[in-house]
Amino acid sequence: MPVFCANLSFLFHEAPFPERFALAARAGFRGVEYLFPYDWPAAQVREWLDANRLVQVLHNLPAGDWAAGERGLACLPGREGEFQDSVALALDYARTLGCRRLNCLAGIPPAGSDPDRVRGTLLANLRFAAHEAQAAGVRLLVEPINSRRDMPGFWLDRSAKAEALIAEVAPAPLGLQYDLYHMQVMEGDLAPTLERLMPLIGHMQFADTPGRHQPGTGELRFDYLFEQVDALGYRGWIGAEYRPLAGTDASLDWFARWRDREPPTD
Repeated sequence: MPVFCANLSFLFHEAPFPERFALAARAGFRGVEYLFPYDWPAAQVREWLDANRLVQVLHNLPAGDWAAGERGLACLPGREGEFQDSVALALDYARTLGCRRLNCLAGIPPAGSDPDRVRGTLLANLRFAAHEAQAAGVRLLVEPINSRRDMPGFWLDRSAKAEALIAEVAPAPLGLQYDLYHMQVMEGDLAPTLERLMPLIGHMQFADTPGRHQPGTGELRFDYLFEQVDALGYRGWIGAEYRPLAGTDASLDWFARWRDREPPTD
């Protein structure tokens, strides 16, 4: 059965980041994810996990200068060395944190970039990162993110593009991170798409749309979708990556029926 983890970059914003681990555990979550751990020593983050008996489910590779608008290094020509260094750093953190999945944000190509060079750079970087991750016992994922609202210009913005990338990177082991919110914004038709892509999916995330808030605030039928995911045999984690309305605790009504599921073992 699907098991839900809290994305601490989005949930429990009422408290400083180090305190969110305890709040997530108190709410009944058994695992956590977040965008990046790199502002804190890995050993310190591990202490927060262990103190609250939480599994580190997933985090992203470093994504460049986030404050300046960068959203990933993988598709940026001329930044290959920086990308390879980011893979090494992410894997160092993953080893310390016991994290078995890393997400690689494709990025936003610079204006005027040659499309073929951008795509070739992305493929070469993904092959490198996937092999490095496999050697470390970690699964590398890529995530399509909507380019209409949240990340204008983001290269990897549709599920079919991710599917094609995964096929071309093979035999390097690359998986799919599928976010219901992003793909509803870009393409809809979620249930049949999930059925087609389920063999590739290594992690899932969700938020309602529009607004990117908790289930019940928008147009998605989450009970139906979660039951569909279960029927398709998904046994991994699903990350709650939404912006709560009126506080995190008040946003967790959806979680009551799912909170006692046993966490995945891998």
